Amino acid sequence: MSIRTERVARLIQREVADLLNTEFAGQLQLMMTVTGARVTKDLSIAYVYVSILGETEAQRQAAFRHLQELTPQIRAALATRIRHQVRQIPELRFFLDDTLEKARRIEDLFERIRAERERRSPESEEG
Repeated sequence: MSIRTERVARLIQREVADLLNTEFAGQLQLMMTVTGARVTKDLSIAYVYVSILGETEAQRQAAFRHLQELTPQIRAALATRIRHQVRQIPELRFFLDDTLEKARRIEDLFERIRAERERRSPESEEG
C-alpha cells in the first residue's frame, strides 16, 4: 500500500466513524465502530469495516443491512467533508467485522471450561 492510499484510508476511516456517531447515529439503532478502512490503488473504492454492538446476531445483521441502505447518504456526507482533500470520492463498501463478537464467544467458552474444572476439582480430591 502506498503512503497516499494509507493516508486516504485513515481519513475515510476517521470521517466515516465520526459520521456514524453524529449525523447518522439517530438512524442507526445500534452502536457501530469503524474498525478499519482500505482503499484501492486508484482510490475509487473504499472498503470500510464496521463492528456492531448488539444483543443478538439478528439485531446486528438488521443494523448492518440498514447501514448498507444508508451508504449513498453516508457517501454524500463524506463528500462534503473531504472534497478538498481528494479528487474523487470513493465508492463505499461496508463489511461487517465480527472479530470482537468472535473474541467474546471464545472468552465465554474459556469461562465455561474454567467453571467446569472448578466444579470437578473438589470431586477428584475426595476420590
